[in-house]
Amino acid sequence: MMFKPARFLCQFTTGPICITHPLKYRQRKITSSLIRRSSTFDQSNRKFQFKKALIVTKLSRYEFEQHKNPKLTMIQLEKLLRDRGTDYDLLLHYHRVHKDFEQKVANCFEECGIDVKLVNRVTLSTKQTEWADIVVPIGGDGTFLLTASRACPIFCQSKPIIGFNSDPDRSEGRLMLSKRYSHEPKEAVQKLIQGDFEWLYRTRIRTTMLGQNGNLPKSFDLQELEPTPMELNEYPTEMLDETDQTKYRAKVKRILPYLALNEVFIGETQSARVSHLHLQIDNQNVLNKTKSSGLCVSTGTGSSSWLTSINRLSTQNVRELLKLIKQNDKNINLNAEDIAEKYNDRIKFNPGDPRMCYSIREQICVGVWPKPKGFESKGYAKNLQIKSRCVDASLVIDGSIAYPFNDGAKVLLEVYPEDALQTVIMDER
Repeated sequence: MMFKPARFLCQFTTGPICITHPLKYRQRKITSSLIRRSSTFDQSNRKFQFKKALIVTKLSRYEFEQHKNPKLTMIQLEKLLRDRGTDYDLLLHYHRVHKDFEQKVANCFEECGIDVKLVNRVTLSTKQTEWADIVVPIGGDGTFLLTASRACPIFCQSKPIIGFNSDPDRSEGRLMLSKRYSHEPKEAVQKLIQGDFEWLYRTRIRTTMLGQNGNLPKSFDLQELEPTPMELNEYPTEMLDETDQTKYRAKVKRILPYLALNEVFIGETQSARVSHLHLQIDNQNVLNKTKSSGLCVSTGTGSSSWLTSINRLSTQNVRELLKLIKQNDKNINLNAEDIAEKYNDRIKFNPGDPRMCYSIREQICVGVWPKPKGFESKGYAKNLQIKSRCVDASLVIDGSIAYPFNDGAKVLLEVYPEDALQTVIMDER
């Protein structure tokens, strides 16, 4: 893929940063999202040049059932689904809605002279990503997240991703282009070709397993309920140098190929079982010991999702608090809905923020827990060291890829500028 030299604006720098390739900005001290408004530059630099588009299609529920029952004919599959109480007609209807839209988007690219390949999550591979200049997930946010981790793993990540919501009436698809372009996909394709958009680099979390030997755990696909492809499970293990062996109390490391766009979650597989974890934040010498319902480490992109769900205040809770306050001062007149909305909005942060937000779910705060006393259940960090004291736990990346994470397992979570995902923003004008 060819990139013209472009200029990116950074909020906290004294002036524009000149970058010729999206990975080169790792050499700069960047503390905010990198956004470039193409239309503000000369016509010669505006065009985003690409010739090959890989369309990653949503695996509809109907296709999922076909995949799980490959030996059944269509008639036999229909009988199986109807017998178990599934609304087969509705299932088939939404399958056709998604498939028709996928073909419509593919046609739009082809009409503009772009070569197209269509794959779904079952057939997706890094070789197909290497073929493409641009990756186009079609579906909802789940399809986008899956595409970001599997089509663009850590060793093949410099591909722009532009997503279309295939059913905007039933899904918001906040990671996708706005609903307007679900109705007018050709307009979006033309804007890409003309350079009429903004680049947005979304921070992702790099996960490094630490251990005493090379027997580090292999991943499991929660979507397919089977091991992930061998090409990703065999990502190499490296020896740590003496300094890092002392620092991390480990001998080897393996950088996981999957980068988290939304969050990394660590917790016991059985939700009723307490998750016992040790945390070190930003290389501090303090070891924080906590028992809880699990740990969620979120990016700015993911902050409007699970992070908000964990930490949000309900209007009902605010009303109860205001009742207590008014017992001491009856002249206070505050709106519970406004307070809840403002508080919940403050949980969200910029998709390009170079920090992670960690949130401990339902932290036990009685007796000796947490250690030390006063350890807050929510905060920001640029790196986190986490050690498991769990019995049957998993480390889960974007709700899709799981690794065993039991007693003694260690992991390092970090943010690097070069790991950011390259996406676009388009005006609705």
